[in-house]
Amino acid sequence: MSMVRANGIEVHVEEVAPVGDRRGTVVLIHGMTSDSMASWFLTLAHPLAEAGMRVLLYDLRGHGRSVRPATGYRLDDFVDDLAALLAHWDVDEPVHLFGNSFGGTVAFTYAARHPDRVAGILTIESAPPTATWFARMARRLATAAETLADADAVVNSRPLTARRFRDASALLAETDLREQLPASALPDPATFSAITCPVLCLYGGESAVQELAGETARLVPQSRHVVVPGQKHTLLIKAPAQVRAEVLPWLTTRVH
Repeated sequence: MSMVRANGIEVHVEEVAPVGDRRGTVVLIHGMTSDSMASWFLTLAHPLAEAGMRVLLYDLRGHGRSVRPATGYRLDDFVDDLAALLAHWDVDEPVHLFGNSFGGTVAFTYAARHPDRVAGILTIESAPPTATWFARMARRLATAAETLADADAVVNSRPLTARRFRDASALLAETDLREQLPASALPDPATFSAITCPVLCLYGGESAVQELAGETARLVPQSRHVVVPGQKHTLLIKAPAQVRAEVLPWLTTRVH
């Protein structure tokens, strides 16, 4: 386990070295509450390394093995964490940012701030930080808090499931995440016109997040949108082969 200090907190990070000649760098950013870097590590990290990418992963603040501060859960905090980690990793080239759910929102926001530092964006079940998306996240956080308050939900759970339950429950009960994240100051939508890199957005066909595709396309008109039939918000975990089939060809045509 590797811990580094970034933006004032201890963050759990991992790196997977490229196989053969390095063709680029990709940072994998996971989603909110019950997610962690493991969702990427177990699905796409090694295929990306085999494609020649330097693969960088981290647990968001409050998640996984990263520290869980009581406060500091605004969108800006998460984006500043990413900026600090890129400096720690000495990334000196435009980077590919891959984000699952809220991780994609972090990727879009960082790219709007630093368009010259981003070579491409992949999002799974995500959207830029719009009022619509943040209202949806607020509802999901409230629902998650109610569900996780029921301790019986972990009875007979597998150890990994039980651990995720406990971590997510502690995050929502012991921090200001539920209040701070939905109340984040959102960027002016016009700022997303600065993003000119290629963007690929994946959605589950049975997930309501795909309803946000039209708004994302208006904000980032060069983005390409793919719906995977039969999948829900758990697209990355439940259909990793289908995700890889979309992502790897898209990426390899853009790196050299």
